[in-house]
Amino acid sequence: MENILVAGANGTTGKKIVNLLKESKYFNPIAMVRKEEQIPYFKAKNVDTVLTDLTENVDNAFSKPVDKVIFAAGSKGKNLINVDQEGAKKLVDASINNKVKKFVMLSSIGAENPDTANQLKDYLQAKHNADEYLKSTDLNYSIVRPGTLTNEPAENKIELKQHLENHGEISRNDVAQTLVRVLNDDTANRSTFEIIKGETLIGEALDKLSN
Repeated sequence: MENILVAGANGTTGKKIVNLLKESKYFNPIAMVRKEEQIPYFKAKNVDTVLTDLTENVDNAFSKPVDKVIFAAGSKGKNLINVDQEGAKKLVDASINNKVKKFVMLSSIGAENPDTANQLKDYLQAKHNADEYLKSTDLNYSIVRPGTLTNEPAENKIELKQHLENHGEISRNDVAQTLVRVLNDDTANRSTFEIIKGETLIGEALDKLSN
């Protein structure tokens, strides 16, 4: 089984990612958390944890062997530069140093051209900068850019394109499922794409992208 470091594991989407990884036959989650009081939640689920703050040194996140990384962390607008942007860059650098095989970045629709956004411009700019930094490295990566996140049940179906005309919604459950699926070695390598809810099964949509 591959060890998957999940940055932002304590977030709403992060917890869904960790649960999917825990249910998988192929992946073992390592929950990266910022506060001591967040650890018992994961310990109760028998999930490995590492205590690491993205605004500080992140080397400790790799105290256990890590094969791949999912970056699903965010400051909810409170610390965009130090968490969403520079925190992501630091984790990219540490992933290179630790010979991580794949880095999966949770980004956002609109991060391609933040200057054209009517709202959340600072957030999208931070995401854009982190994405571009990842792309500039030799790391294998997948950058996943969902539309507006909802708490609706999973549909296991999406619309996926490199650039979508419609900036619609998608459930956190389906985003988490997509992030976990792109961990596979033969899926969405060194690619950036946007997703919203749609009519195509997630696996099928990713297969089309990879072929």
